[in-house]
Amino acid sequence: MATIEECRAALDKLSDSMGGTEGDVRAAASMERSVSCHVTDLDVTFAGRLAGGRIEVRETHPGPPREKAQIRLAMTGDDLVALVGGELHFARAWTSGRVRLEAGLRDLFQLRKLL
Repeated sequence: MATIEECRAALDKLSDSMGGTEGDVRAAASMERSVSCHVTDLDVTFAGRLAGGRIEVRETHPGPPREKAQIRLAMTGDDLVALVGGELHFARAWTSGRVRLEAGLRDLFQLRKLL
């Protein structure tokens, strides 16, 4: 089982890779939105902002998200690490229910360029 530190490192790696994108993907990554990622098996939530093409984690707290972020993810720690590491394909994980993604329709259309 992935640790909180490994999950945080995975989010940092994802943020770094988003910062290096170009074209349509760069435009999608540069959205300004609140973001939460609930790691279900650790019952911890990383909350922050997607801004300037990066994810800035502002707080980590136990339990589910305290506030409804504009973009909400939920998955196990192992799945988070595998997604960021390229070992798990997002679309397959999402359609199988391993990853939950909730966002407004406009945001979902932008996010599909990233995922």
